[in-house]
Amino acid sequence: MPEFIDYVKIQVRAGRGGKGCVSFRREKYIPKGGPDGGDGGRGGHIIIRADSQLSTLLDHRYRKTYRAANGGHGRGKKQHGHDGDDLIIRVPVGTVVRDADTEEIVADLDHEGAEVLVARGGRGGLGNSHFATPVRQAPRYAQPGEDGEEKTLILELKLLADVGLIGLPNAGKSTLLSRISAARPKIADYPFTTLVPNLGVVKMEDFRSFVVADIPGLIEGAHQGAGLGQRFLRHVERTRLLVHLVDVSVASEGDPVDNMKTINNELYHYGAGLDRRPQVIAASKMDAVDPEKLKILEEYCKIEQRPLFPISSVTGEGIRELLLFLVEELESLQAEVKVEAE
Repeated sequence: MPEFIDYVKIQVRAGRGGKGCVSFRREKYIPKGGPDGGDGGRGGHIIIRADSQLSTLLDHRYRKTYRAANGGHGRGKKQHGHDGDDLIIRVPVGTVVRDADTEEIVADLDHEGAEVLVARGGRGGLGNSHFATPVRQAPRYAQPGEDGEEKTLILELKLLADVGLIGLPNAGKSTLLSRISAARPKIADYPFTTLVPNLGVVKMEDFRSFVVADIPGLIEGAHQGAGLGQRFLRHVERTRLLVHLVDVSVASEGDPVDNMKTINNELYHYGAGLDRRPQVIAASKMDAVDPEKLKILEEYCKIEQRPLFPISSVTGEGIRELLLFLVEELESLQAEVKVEAE
């Protein structure tokens, strides 16, 4: 499996335009032919295109500079130089292209085939045939080609998923993902086992399906860079629905409600509307439940009117009920989006 890279900085330089040509017509019986220098060709553009076959920005970690081909020079007999070949840079779907100098978003490539022209090739120079006038009938100069655009860009990958699994480290997110999909993330009994986001496709018996992302464990201060920090909070931005796993087992530390508020506080401070994202609470590790902790969480969810699903990824308890609820909720969210679009 390729290394997961979701943030790189690259330099792009479009091709330079070709030079215009200084030439005069030279043929038998035409001793004083006029200027016939052709124009230079355009420099190649640089285009960034989304490709669903890619899942990481790994290729761009080692290649930092991209240059498009220069345009061909003009020639005699008004022959134009060829245009430089465009350079297409392929990135995963969900990549945001940002200008490193201004921090402005150039494009959000959120679907297969989406593309953006990030650096325009230089214009080719005009040949001397364009500068002939009744006064100056034999111009001996032509235009040089223009330089192509040069930019420094930031490529930032934000995973595309319907449901995001969030929670404190070791809350059972990876175990749940491995239970409901074919994904096989690393699972162990210590915090921060998951160091990269994992994606899994959940397929229901009625052929409905949705994509789930396991977001690495967050801790207090994550929005300021603590723990795994902001690096993976960006992946929550794409999800339409969040499943917040709260550990209610005997071995869990702290109050379950306080633990949940810690994560929600990080979502709030990170911004991007994450704290307003629809959220489902899952009381995890019911196979080793602490009844008192479960009762505290149930009372809180009842007061806040939040859906709560006690689950166990080991025994399968409550998993089916949770998935059915998620499917219905995603379909209702999709319907709301269509209504807003209309």
